[in-house]
Formats: sequence, structure tokens, C-alpha cells
Amino acid sequence: MAIESAMIPLPSELILPYAGFLVSDSRAVEPLTRGPWEFWIVVIAATIGNTIGSLVGYAIGAWGGRPFLERWGRYLLIRPHEIELADRFFQKYGPATAFFSRLLPIVRTFISFPAGVARMPLGAFIAFSTAGAFLWSVLLVFAGRQLGENWVEIRRALQPFDLAIAVLVVGGVALFIWWRIGRPGWRRQVPPA
Repeated sequence: MAIESAMIPLPSELILPYAGFLVSDSRAVEPLTRGPWEFWIVVIAATIGNTIGSLVGYAIGAWGGRPFLERWGRYLLIRPHEIELADRFFQKYGPATAFFSRLLPIVRTFISFPAGVARMPLGAFIAFSTAGAFLWSVLLVFAGRQLGENWVEIRRALQPFDLAIAVLVVGGVALFIWWRIGRPGWRRQVPPA
């Protein structure tokens, strides 16, 4: 889970249900303790991994994200005042954003970076991001345990949501680019470098 939260797309929708299946299989032996897989241990390990990975993304955003965006953002169609808008958004909605983003495919992988750029208070980021990761982990491990050997069905059930979110993200990016580049007068609005 640390890998996924460190902005490397590795779907927890595959890993955690499988761990839930291992919890349901009395023959499965956990490699560290050589005992059976325990539900709450899996959930806690997944939550800790998610939190550690989130801190990596947050740190990248906090220490290098703003200078990167200020220097290169115009090539990504991000204006300086929009960085300020993001700062205000995270000041107002940061805790809710950190929590709910952990429940959304694709978004959960990358939300730590903008939270770091906006310098969302670290304690609040950790608390709300961890709470969201905990809930997500409980849901997926529980579903995998309940489905047992049919745990792969979870991925099939969630796949349409991944596609819908991906379509929304791609559509949003396309609309953003059209709005920025396709509008008359866009070039005049870009301040000189």
C-alpha cells in the first residue's frame, strides 16, 4: 500500500481482497509469524503502508512541488494564481479531501502531492488520510474475506468505477486544456516568464 500511496499506481483493489482471501483460508500461513492471517493485522499493516506512502507524496509536494510548479507549471497549463487557489482549497477543505480521496480509485494515488504543495498541516493530513486509508482497507479486506476464493470478483465489480473515474479525469483534463488553449485570448493572459 505504501507503493500505491507514494504516487506509483499499484491497485489496492487487487492486493487487499487477496489478503482478505488469505484471512478466510485457514490453511494460509502468514510468512512473518508462521501463523494464520489475521483480519485486523492485515488492515493495520495496509493502513500503515498507505500512510507511509502518503507521506512520501506529501514530502515531494511540500519540498519540491511548489518550486517545480512555479517554474514549470505554465508548461502544464497551471498558472501561479491557481496554485494559490489550491492553497485556499486545502486550507478550507483539506481534512475532508484527505479523507475522501483515500476512497477513490486513481485519486488516492496522487492526492498527497497537492496536499504537500499546499502545505496542508501535516498532523491533519496524517490523521484524515490515515482514517480514509483505514476505512478503505477494512472494506477491501472484509470483502476479500467474505468472498473467499472468489476474491477476484471484487476487481471485476470495481473496474467500471475505475473506468468511469478515468473517463472523468481524462475528460476533465481535455476540458481544462481546451479552456486554456482553445479560447481566444489565452496567449495574452499568460504572463511573461
